Amino acid sequence: METTLNISGMTCGHCVSSVTEELEALDGVERVSVELNTGGISTAVVTSSRSLSPAELGEAVAEAGYLVVELSA
Repeated sequence: METTLNISGMTCGHCVSSVTEELEALDGVERVSVELNTGGISTAVVTSSRSLSPAELGEAVAEAGYLVVELSA
């Protein structure tokens, strides 16, 4: 499964690392690819072996200190 998250507040490589680390910690996540858009909305594509709920994805991103503004499966 592939889920795309639009994330606000990310500004640098450390932001990307933090979000990637939190998302990869979720059970079933196989790969995370983040496209940083400094000063705008960044995009994270999460590839997983199971369906991930918007709540668990949002919590993982919030744990890194950022906000999911939209997600699409």
